[in-house]
Amino acid sequence: MTHENAGAAGGAAERLTDPESPTPTQTQVRRLVLHRADGAVTRCRDFTAAALAEWGWIPAATPEDRERAEDVLLLVSEVVTNACLHAGGPEELVLRHSDGRLRVEVYDADPAHPRAHVPRSPALPGGHGLMVLDRLAAAWGSAAKAGGAPGKVVWLEVGRASRPPWVRPPHHDAE
Repeated sequence: MTHENAGAAGGAAERLTDPESPTPTQTQVRRLVLHRADGAVTRCRDFTAAALAEWGWIPAATPEDRERAEDVLLLVSEVVTNACLHAGGPEELVLRHSDGRLRVEVYDADPAHPRAHVPRSPALPGGHGLMVLDRLAAAWGSAAKAGGAPGKVVWLEVGRASRPPWVRPPHHDAE
């Protein structure tokens, strides 16, 4: 588990520097404000799937990219479910996309950071969310909300399996 100071930046677009690119790149940001925990997991998955489609992650051009998009949806489900079960529900989901990298942030009002419990048998249901984050996310962690606001943000980062140029497969309408 990573515990980094990851402040929440606002706005619809930000400038990031890609270590492999000589010029800064534009970041696309999507926000979903959540007013209740009921139905939050489904709403967040649907919102994320729509953003991934808009950003060309789905439909995927390769089997590896398809698996990575499915991983993203599973990871969103895990962090939102954890907020529902352990933090009184999520307040906001933020997706930040730049150059094939995605950062997912889930905000809640509970200041307690996620922590791993005693390892459980994989055969037992429940209690595997942080293990899923460890295995599927390139990085993840949590930080206090910016500006002294109560609560925290749990974040994760995932990159596309393939390298650019990303080309969305042509869409064929049924005739």
